[in-house]
Amino acid sequence: MPLDPLEDFVRRLPKAELHLHIEGTLEPELMFALAQRNGLPMAYPSVEALRAAYDFSNLQDFLDIYYQGAAVLLTCEDFHDLGMAYFRRLAADGGVHAEIFFDPQTHTHRGVGMDVVIEGLLSAMDAAETSLGVTSRLILCFLRHLDEADAFATLEAAKPWLSRLTGVGLDSSELGHPPAKFARVLAAARDLGLKVMVHAGEEGPPDYVWEAVDLIKVDRIDHGNRALEDDKLVRRLITDQTTLTVCPLSNLKLCVVQDLRSHPLKKMLELGLAATVNSDDPAYFGGYIVDNYVETARALSLSRSDLVQLARNSFTGSFLPQAEKAAWLSKLDSISLI
Repeated sequence: MPLDPLEDFVRRLPKAELHLHIEGTLEPELMFALAQRNGLPMAYPSVEALRAAYDFSNLQDFLDIYYQGAAVLLTCEDFHDLGMAYFRRLAADGGVHAEIFFDPQTHTHRGVGMDVVIEGLLSAMDAAETSLGVTSRLILCFLRHLDEADAFATLEAAKPWLSRLTGVGLDSSELGHPPAKFARVLAAARDLGLKVMVHAGEEGPPDYVWEAVDLIKVDRIDHGNRALEDDKLVRRLITDQTTLTVCPLSNLKLCVVQDLRSHPLKKMLELGLAATVNSDDPAYFGGYIVDNYVETARALSLSRSDLVQLARNSFTGSFLPQAEKAAWLSKLDSISLI
């Protein structure tokens, strides 16, 4: 069967993924394989039964099963295999660079050492660059439903790998946990030379985005959908050209939008916001980066020019060196829209 022209075009676009939780790429098949390798019981009798449980009505529904799934990750080999499975999918989708989030507290709280998590992921990142030509950066995320002291302890524990970390983020349950709760630890991370980003404006109000911009002084906003409810905030984000790492299929799966046709991505582009397309937790939300581009393009009638702009934004919003950004942007400039 011939490849769909839209999908073919998207696959040929070089692109970066800026909002990807590596634990959220744990497909049921790999989850079962790791559970067997590590001698762990599974709460579900089959891959099919586990997939059927991926019916979420909000962010917390997803997080409950997400943390259960992560329990199969115990060794460096597990984290390496998890990373490589994602990088192979990214390369097949035409992705050339990824800035991946990981949640160390998800693992250290159950007795898995920081060294196991980071060394396993770094080995996958190095292998992906060598074997697939995919570059990557590693971003440590703090779980915002935990307290500030726990975040500070996590940052301290990660210091031996500081040279391999690009930034820190803030994820997990947004409602009731504003960015201000972690202002001091995020400032401490910035003082160490790390980039800073915050999940804001997914379920949380525009005020959370304001906090991220004004108080935290973020380098990127993860999600940012609800910023569109505040015209002054939109103008600020446009003026600053703050990158928004938008995740359309995640928004649909978590009922942030009821239909992709009502997703704000096209409006973001029309307004001049620096929006990007990403897959968030694709094993749980039913789509990797090409799926997000293609399904959103169909739902919103995005043009090929729009898709190229989204890919451009993914590089300009990345933490790649300027020379590497320029090289990828030049490749995008050479792509025919016909």
